[in-house]
Amino acid sequence: MRKNDMILRTSFGVRLCHWVMVVCFFLVAATGLSWLFPSFSWLGGVLGTPQMARALHPFLGILVFLFLIYLFVHLVGSNLYQRNDLIWAKNVAKVLRNEHAENLRVGRYNLGQKFLFWGIMGLICALLLTGLMIWRAYFAQYFPIPLLRLALLAHSLAGLALILLVIGHIYLAIWVRGSITGMITGYVSRAWAKTHHDGWYAEVVAREDRDDLNARSK
Repeated sequence: MRKNDMILRTSFGVRLCHWVMVVCFFLVAATGLSWLFPSFSWLGGVLGTPQMARALHPFLGILVFLFLIYLFVHLVGSNLYQRNDLIWAKNVAKVLRNEHAENLRVGRYNLGQKFLFWGIMGLICALLLTGLMIWRAYFAQYFPIPLLRLALLAHSLAGLALILLVIGHIYLAIWVRGSITGMITGYVSRAWAKTHHDGWYAEVVAREDRDDLNARSK
């Protein structure tokens, strides 16, 4: 048996970016909801005065976009579709029942996580484009009012969709025990990796065996 029962799953840079982005996204989402729904108007206070919220909301939104671009560059390779993803899709009902007896050959991320990844990336691009269009201080004057109304509607819908995806992401991270700890420390147990991402775990073990063999041959 290996002495170390933990595997590095997420690098420090990705973890730091993720958690800073979480804070920024919460502030952006809270202020956006406060304007969209009167019953949530109290959420606008997270950034101080209404004027401060109006001023900071777009800048924080751009920060969220930049953080997601950083994550995209580092994670896109693991979120591309692979043929083995169909095995997970065919057994998704068992996965939801927490049955992992079969070899699903799941890579670093399963198909559901990949859909979430691309959904978030697509929505943040839509939010950036429409947000810039309706940014009154800099760009709104370059667009006709009917187009601005459509952009505002699209921005609101994309924002709500992104909030729902993030809520789903949080729920699943809590539901799969060990996921949040892994995103805080960067490490997951070998048992967790073998249960939820057996294909990725097999790659890690194979890489470790190659490294051990190379170390012995020197």
